[in-house]
Amino acid sequence: MEKIKIAIADDNRELVELMTEFLESQPNMEVVGVAYDGRECIGILEQTEADILLLDIIMPYLDGIAVLDVLRSDERMSKIHVIMLSAFGQESIMSQAADYGASYFIMKPFETERLVVQINHIMKNGDQTAKSGMVTKDELITLRLKDIGVPPHLKGYMYLKAAVSIVVDEPSALGKVTKELYPKIALKFDTTAARVERSIRHAIGQVWVRSESIAHIASVFGYSESHLQSKPSNSEFIAMIVDSLGTNE
Repeated sequence: MEKIKIAIADDNRELVELMTEFLESQPNMEVVGVAYDGRECIGILEQTEADILLLDIIMPYLDGIAVLDVLRSDERMSKIHVIMLSAFGQESIMSQAADYGASYFIMKPFETERLVVQINHIMKNGDQTAKSGMVTKDELITLRLKDIGVPPHLKGYMYLKAAVSIVVDEPSALGKVTKELYPKIALKFDTTAARVERSIRHAIGQVWVRSESIAHIASVFGYSESHLQSKPSNSEFIAMIVDSLGTNE
């Protein structure tokens, strides 16, 4: 059986040792390299073939965001699935990491069993956001959300990005927001479906409190201003964004 090749980059040596020992105990996984700063991480990835990179956001020399920037500019390394290891309270950084191609997020502290579940999940189902063939779609979604004024520092911003991306690929998910869409996003960001729903609703509300933006939103989506006087539901808003992208055949 071919094993999942994993690289780890984190300046917490005790955590690295713990993750390495646990992952090596899994029959389908092997750790092919560890690094304690971003610069060392790039060097290891250049010399090894890794399927998954467990990447801390805060590290010496090059932080996680800088590492992601290097990876996305390299054809071979851009194919590596990246799971970010993030402390609580870094939502804006997580949003930036998602823009740079991070696949999944695990919040510290975490159970090692949870890490194994995430690794197996991403290797089985693939990455919905960071593959090279999806870059244009991701850029379109980012531009659209910024255009209509969704504040990028909100958690709802990154959840909306993920929701739109999923619905573009799986239109049927829009009819199953509670049972399928929110749980799928929650799994990706290591949170709960209820928090995903609330955060998206809050982000939409921040757009609608600015009455001067209604005219602009109407022009973007092709609706009348009177139609948009009432704030749309989460699913309605997601559908509006998907339709405005024109990515569906």
